[in-house]
Amino acid sequence: MISHQQLAAAARIGMLTRERDTASACAQALDELGRALPLDAATLLAIDPRTGAHVQLAGIGYPAGTSESLAAEFTATPWYANVVRQTLPPSITEDVEDTTSGGQRFRNGWFYAERVRPAGFRDALTGALRHHGRLVGLINLSVEGPGAYDTDARRLLSSVLPALGALADPVAHTGDVQDLPPGAGASLVTAAGIIDLPGREPAEVLADETFARLVGAFTAVGGLRLRALWPVGREWRRVVLSRCTAGSPLARDAVLVTATPTELPYGLSPRELEVLTRAARGQTNQAIAQALFLSPRTVHSHIEHLLRKTASASRAEATALALRDGLLRPTTEDLEHFVERMPAR
Repeated sequence: MISHQQLAAAARIGMLTRERDTASACAQALDELGRALPLDAATLLAIDPRTGAHVQLAGIGYPAGTSESLAAEFTATPWYANVVRQTLPPSITEDVEDTTSGGQRFRNGWFYAERVRPAGFRDALTGALRHHGRLVGLINLSVEGPGAYDTDARRLLSSVLPALGALADPVAHTGDVQDLPPGAGASLVTAAGIIDLPGREPAEVLADETFARLVGAFTAVGGLRLRALWPVGREWRRVVLSRCTAGSPLARDAVLVTATPTELPYGLSPRELEVLTRAARGQTNQAIAQALFLSPRTVHSHIEHLLRKTASASRAEATALALRDGLLRPTTEDLEHFVERMPAR
């Protein structure tokens, strides 16, 4: 039967999901588990969204390199499927037959014989971590004595798996850290691909190949932040590109893309926005005309219109407004003129 002390530890682990310091919260979660369950070693691992590899977020008695190497081997075994599919985390004590490996029990298999037993452990408990339906990591507790993890222990660990999953998910707090505006679509762009954020609609601007190239250029120039306006069909989005510098270490250096529905400010037309963008870059009317395949007279007319609409007394004032408020429709070629860069290391 689960004790009052164990229930209290489970509640404290749940409270840790509110912490923004992920590394500290993960370490505290393992400490709480150590008070609630017997353990001589423990490891909390997250799946790196960029590589698919398991990365240790916190450990007791497990060096990160050892834990990650063992996870890579274990996830390649048929016993890993038991961990993923079972409602209760499997333990060596409550060993069940693995039908995917011909009915062989884990304690009779090579991983236990070659990895677990030589390390001095006679019992272990492993759970799969999920968050918003996604598999995000693993938790493993190990103990030197046999018979430590019975059904009650499995139930207790099962009760805190959702909280541990929220802690392990590298994208769980990205939106909180960046203070996303209400109604904004958001996605995280990593080297491995695009990751949708829990509780948010995807940033649909990423379906535009031209915009996707802009994100790549933003990364290449060491961008920290960029604000712009971008069309999605006949509608417009106010977009912000932000390099992740906080939250989970696994999400850092990825690019958070947010897109909020908007009307073009000041009643600007799409062409006037393009002209304003190039004027903010410092191009002359002649250069703008050549770039946009317009006549200088037409460019001059657009400049006059956008000055009047933005109530700007001069071209310089309109340029300052565009830079201040992100009234820009940048291309990859002129991106470096507008991006806020990361400080040199």
